[in-house]
Amino acid sequence: MFRGIQITPPFFEIGPKAYLYGEECLKLARFADRISVKYGVQIIFTPQYVDIPLLAHATRNLLVFAQHMDSLPVGRGVGSVLPEAVRAAGATGVLLNHAEKKLSLAELERTIQRADQVGLASMACADNLEQAELIARMHPNIIIAESPDQIGVGKRAANDRQIIAEINATVWAIDPEIRVLHGAGISCGQDVYDIISAGAQAAGSTSGILKAEHPFVMLEEMIRSVRTAWDNTH
Repeated sequence: MFRGIQITPPFFEIGPKAYLYGEECLKLARFADRISVKYGVQIIFTPQYVDIPLLAHATRNLLVFAQHMDSLPVGRGVGSVLPEAVRAAGATGVLLNHAEKKLSLAELERTIQRADQVGLASMACADNLEQAELIARMHPNIIIAESPDQIGVGKRAANDRQIIAEINATVWAIDPEIRVLHGAGISCGQDVYDIISAGAQAAGSTSGILKAEHPFVMLEEMIRSVRTAWDNTH
């Protein structure tokens, strides 16, 4: 596990996917940079690859992560995403195994190892408790626990608190230094508050922010909810 950056709960992840790029992405990133300081909540921002240098140089507090990378070494590999290039572009970490960019378990483990080698923090997605247990044995810095059928729908499971507790306990029994983010199905600040209050160290959102009538207002609502829930339960 790469330990070059300190990721301190509570934190939040913003995943622009392919909704935002260029100047529009930069505007949101700069706003996130400011409210990260305002509320004392670290924010991970995962832009398009080509926007990594733009955001890395224009912000001071954001943790800029790539949306994916490959495990190949320097050399041949047209169309692949080289870990060394991601690091050189200014990223501090990488998102892996998202539901929209799945990896085999073997490839995920190789890519986490490559992230460690080049000095990138790794944030790996797990669909369920069983995957979270397997991925925890690969020792990424962060596990994102999110069910694919909840992504973008704005609805969490009825037994959410129990699921969060079980996943946390399972991951931390293997490696207590892994941070655990619980995401998917988040559409407003109350959803964020409920997840953090239920034991999550972090939450995250894409469509809940970007499809809101006022995305900047919604983002601040969510970050404020992270801070409030954490302070009320710790």
